[in-house]
Amino acid sequence: MAEFFDHIPEKLAGFIAAQPIFFTATATAESRINLSPKGMDCFRILDPKTVAYLDVTGSGNETHAHLIADGRITIMFNSFDRAAMILRIYGRGVPVLPGDPEWPALVSHFNLLPGTRQIFRIAVESVQTSCGYAVPLMTLEKERDTLKQWNARLSAEEQAEYRQRKNATSIDGLPARLPPVGAIPG
Repeated sequence: MAEFFDHIPEKLAGFIAAQPIFFTATATAESRINLSPKGMDCFRILDPKTVAYLDVTGSGNETHAHLIADGRITIMFNSFDRAAMILRIYGRGVPVLPGDPEWPALVSHFNLLPGTRQIFRIAVESVQTSCGYAVPLMTLEKERDTLKQWNARLSAEEQAEYRQRKNATSIDGLPARLPPVGAIPG
């Protein structure tokens, strides 16, 4: 049975913290829907009505562009072990980049990763749980370190050039802000 909450109850915070992967979904009225998996211990509950996750440079920047244009975001956690459950967080998100007034306080909740480019702060509007009985039982072998290694090999200038080429707009042409060159160490 699905349950809805207007915040993240304490009893669900532990479930969220235990999940090694989560999924983000964003869209605008005219764009494609973007659905992305995330790992690397980058999700934080700041308070029962606010969450955030650290984002690293990758092949696109859809979430950022969609949040600037629309603001809506859904985060989904699945349990892949014996305790079946799906948890969704529905909210409004904003990208926070180095140099933004909110950055120093927000970044203090995270361990920076190679290629860190931004943090997404999300105001929780509602939380939904559902059974998850159709989700398969799986075990985590290990986290991939490919993205960390790739980002660690790039200089600040190479990261800035890559972001300009691949992350300045969404696949539908929506604009995204980029962090200043060299603003984030590592």
